[in-house]
Amino acid sequence: VRGPPLAGAFKERPTKPTAFRKFYERGDFPIALEHDTKGNKIAWKVEIEKLDYHYYLPLFFDGLCEMAFPYEFFARQGIHDMLEHGGNKILPVIPQLIIPIKNALSLRNRQVICITLKVLQHLVVSADMVGEALVPYYRQILPVLNIFKNMNVNSGDGIDYSQQKRENIGDLIQETLEAFERCGGETAYINIKYMIPTYQSC
Repeated sequence: VRGPPLAGAFKERPTKPTAFRKFYERGDFPIALEHDTKGNKIAWKVEIEKLDYHYYLPLFFDGLCEMAFPYEFFARQGIHDMLEHGGNKILPVIPQLIIPIKNALSLRNRQVICITLKVLQHLVVSADMVGEALVPYYRQILPVLNIFKNMNVNSGDGIDYSQQKRENIGDLIQETLEAFERCGGETAYINIKYMIPTYQSC
């Protein structure tokens, strides 16, 4: 007697071409690749503070689904640069970021999830009220995290390497949820607990 088929909760989903890639290939982004002693970084052709965040930030978040160089590098680094310099421009754009975040997590690709979690941790501390503004969207963001929460890959040497790079998915999810709770105001904990019953408060 064979057991039931695997439900496939952890199974990776196929990626679709992103709007980010299309815009990048058309040369619509004011960015170029720059090499320095520490590796690659983005050379912005305009001051980041002067960018139209409503236009660019959702596009860069769309690029979180990318796994190929240089798209994934530009998307990830571009987001961190924009969050670093965005200040009060970030909060009004939050509703436009939810679908790209959800799409990235829904791929169930471990590399993409780890990158997206680090972006979420940066996002909640990037400006006042951002953490609280995310609370109503937990229902869209947290289900995939609930699936992967207890997954810490312990395979001999592999775990040390993943911890050095902060790519141990279970730990990253816990860190991200704690950041959500710290920055999300009074209702954050109860809303996290509703979506992820095993979550313990920080």
